[in-house]
Amino acid sequence: MVKDLLNLYFVFFKIGAVTFGGGYAMLPILERELVDKRNWATSDDLMDYYAISQVTPGVIAVNVSTFVGFRRRKIIGGIFATMGVVTPSIIIITLISLFISNFESIVWVQKALKGINVAVTALLTYAVFNFARKSIKKWWGIIFYAASFCAIFFLKIPSVAVIVASAIAGVLIAYFSGNLKKVDEVQE
Repeated sequence: MVKDLLNLYFVFFKIGAVTFGGGYAMLPILERELVDKRNWATSDDLMDYYAISQVTPGVIAVNVSTFVGFRRRKIIGGIFATMGVVTPSIIIITLISLFISNFESIVWVQKALKGINVAVTALLTYAVFNFARKSIKKWWGIIFYAASFCAIFFLKIPSVAVIVASAIAGVLIAYFSGNLKKVDEVQE
């Protein structure tokens, strides 16, 4: 058990250390590490964790790490995974805060940050397309996607309202199409 907890910590430490740009930018790395390499989750599980993380308080990456850790080793696993993903940020932020006044005027640091922003934009674009490809499986998914995008982008409707409305609509569609049935619990 201790070995598995340490493994959880170090896998999420590695993920937290190499990911810039927040939870969405983490999606490709999480998928590679958790789904492809370790089989700790399926792609669908990961999408569900992301969806749940959207409607729960906190940072997406922290929420996902907590879900995965909890699934592997219950509460203690959630704690170890969460600590693993936040430790690199704590270290980096602490170091930066010690020298922040020196960084503001260094041209190469400013240019490096601009380069990082471009790379993060590419990661986010990849994550969005990958997420959409895996999430939109039915005709009504395309309609939800387009309506949600228009509601948020053009009409400036708060994201929470769009998410809640989409959740209600999804349940109603499942109910009226006869697809609302109990999902079997995951056996470990």
